[in-house]
This record gives sequence, C-alpha cells and structure tokens, in this order.
Amino acid sequence: MRKLIINADDLGADEARNEGIFEAIEAGVVTSASLLANGPALRAGLRRIGSLSNPGASFGVHINLSEGKPLSRNLRILAGKDGSFLGKGPSQQLLTRSGDPELEAEIAREMAVQIESLLDSGVKIDHLDGHQHVHVFPAVFPASIRMLRKYRIPWMRVPEEPLSSSEEGAVPDRLVKEARFFSGIAERARTQFKTIDLCIPNHFRGLYLKGRVSTPVLVSLLRGLRDGLTELMVHPGRVSRTSLPGPFAAFSTPDREKELEALLGRDFREALGDSGITLTPFPGELS
Repeated sequence: MRKLIINADDLGADEARNEGIFEAIEAGVVTSASLLANGPALRAGLRRIGSLSNPGASFGVHINLSEGKPLSRNLRILAGKDGSFLGKGPSQQLLTRSGDPELEAEIAREMAVQIESLLDSGVKIDHLDGHQHVHVFPAVFPASIRMLRKYRIPWMRVPEEPLSSSEEGAVPDRLVKEARFFSGIAERARTQFKTIDLCIPNHFRGLYLKGRVSTPVLVSLLRGLRDGLTELMVHPGRVSRTSLPGPFAAFSTPDREKELEALLGRDFREALGDSGITLTPFPGELS
C-alpha cells in the first residue's frame, strides 16, 4: 500500500505563505504543515489553525537555527553580534561540526524553547523537521533525538532522497549538488535512527523539486511512488502583496504560487484519485 503525507514547510514565515498553506489544507491536498516558531506571521498562523474547517491536518515544529532571531537569549555561537542567526551558509558550516559541547548546549536550549513555545500555544506537535534540514546536521542530530523523546514527538523527517532516473538531466546541477549534500547528511542520520525506537516515514521526496513544481512533475512523482509511507515536502504560498524586510522577505514568490496552483489543480487531484495512493497526515504510529 502506498501512503503519502504532503507536508508544507515554513508556516508562520509571512502572511502570504500562511495564506497559501491554509488554502491547500482546506482543499485537502496538503495534509500536514511545519511551523516556524520564530516566524513573523506565526501568531496569525496559530489563530488560523484553531479555525480550520478541515481540521484533519497534522502540525510539526520546523526547527530554525539559521535565519531570523532566535527565541533564546545570549546565544554566543549560534547568533551574531546583532542577535540574529548567522544565515544559511555560515550556519550550515557551523552545524556540520560535532563534538563541541558549548555549541550543542546552545542548540539544545534553542530547540527546547522553540518546541515549548508551540506547545504553550496549544498546538499538538506530531513531527519534527528542520529549516534547511538543520535537524539532521551532525551538531544538531543528538539534540533532535533528545527533543523527540523529551516532548514525546512521534515522527521525524529524514530528508534522504535518491535522484530518479527519469529526473536525470532535468534537474539543474546546482540543485542536484544541494540535494545530494542534504541527502548525504540525512543518510547518516537514518543509519543512526535504526537503533532508536522512534518513527520516520519510509521514503522522502522534495529535495529535487525546489523551484520546479508543476503538474507534470507532481504526476510523475505519483507514478514513481514506492510502497510504504512517503513524506513529500512542498512550499506552497501566495505572492506577498507588500514588500517585507528581513530574512523571510523572499519566502513568498511567484514560484510559491505556481507550486500552490499545481497542488490545487484538477489534473493533480485526478492523478491522485487514479493512483490508489492514500493521502494522510502524520499518523499516530508507523503502519
């Protein structure tokens, strides 16, 4: 049997991203979403969760250690002099380190504050993943496991993904390089995860879709889906109607709206119906 979680990342980044994600949830094509605890539009997103007419979606924490302001104070390593995270490149370089007790202590402190802020808002956290997949980086992965156990979060994303033969040559080299980088880190995390009594989906898709989501690409993905439970990472949204400052300014772009329209389109829904694939949120247990 083939089961599919369609998870939208970055809920809370801005109002336009929220708008697109909730549109897809209400339409029944997005079954789960991950929340940015330090996102400027988080509070608006939390209010909207409470008023969903289609309340069957699952929600998770999108651990962010690279962009915006941390929720913890006095971070000496993770944050710069302005109090903000260091940005994508410098943060990734930092988080590939392991065996640094002070760094790992800061990571665990910030992760706990992000998770607790969502729990305090009343959201049930069904899964944990990471902004730019930081949760599986060597310096972060031990804390990710501790957080799953401490807060009884049943599922975690492991973004390990092969490039399918049908996609070879169609994916830009830059994207292939980035996807293989994340997938390599995730592969090592999956190996460690096998000894831990926690749940991860059988398969992951989405690394090679960045900026490429269209109806034909989604339909092809459905055709190639393997047996078991797959998580598909998506980034739907609407184009922002205002010019936003700060690290999340580029989150709501025409690419995000194109992705949303492909997910909402009749052709994709018909392909889902014809595929025999069961859409699901993150379930209570691995099945």
